[in-house]
Amino acid sequence: MADVAESEGRKIIVAVDDGEESTYALQWCFRNIVSSSETSSSARDTLVLVYARPAPPLFSAMDGTDNGREHHLFGTEIDFVPDFQVPTKTGVLFSEEITASLDKYSRDLADSVMEKAQNICKNHSNVKVEVKVTIGDARDVICTTVDRIKADILVMGSHGYGFIKRAFIGSVSDYCSKNAKCPVIIVKRPVV
Repeated sequence: MADVAESEGRKIIVAVDDGEESTYALQWCFRNIVSSSETSSSARDTLVLVYARPAPPLFSAMDGTDNGREHHLFGTEIDFVPDFQVPTKTGVLFSEEITASLDKYSRDLADSVMEKAQNICKNHSNVKVEVKVTIGDARDVICTTVDRIKADILVMGSHGYGFIKRAFIGSVSDYCSKNAKCPVIIVKRPVV
């Protein structure tokens, strides 16, 4: 008989951030969703760790001319378009030093979050792990990544905000559960 090519496993996205809720969701995913090496067939799941860095507040020249200069703004709203940010509202100008400092902090935080998540994944050789750090609003980044890689399932933690807080700041998990084009599992961390 001819050898049967290894079938492709599931594509599982786990949304991670700097909260304990996403760490718990990743650990839960390994305990409950990712195939263990003893029970799995030849298919190997791919786990995609997704982190959304806040968009840098950038804006073109304030006088309406596009002379190639960029002004850095605080308090801007930026609509996420994959790999391109479109500013929709102006804010307060910051110096290059401040924006460079904010960007460095954002990059360092992303590195820290991903390092923590990858350390959890180290002990699981039965799964292929990919990392995606994208700039933009977490809701849009996660749903866009689901579409791009044609994910089979999305796993994410819940911060457990109450009704009032959710009404004002929104809920990433609520948005994704309604807009992601795959099944979504929202993992709530037990209160200790």
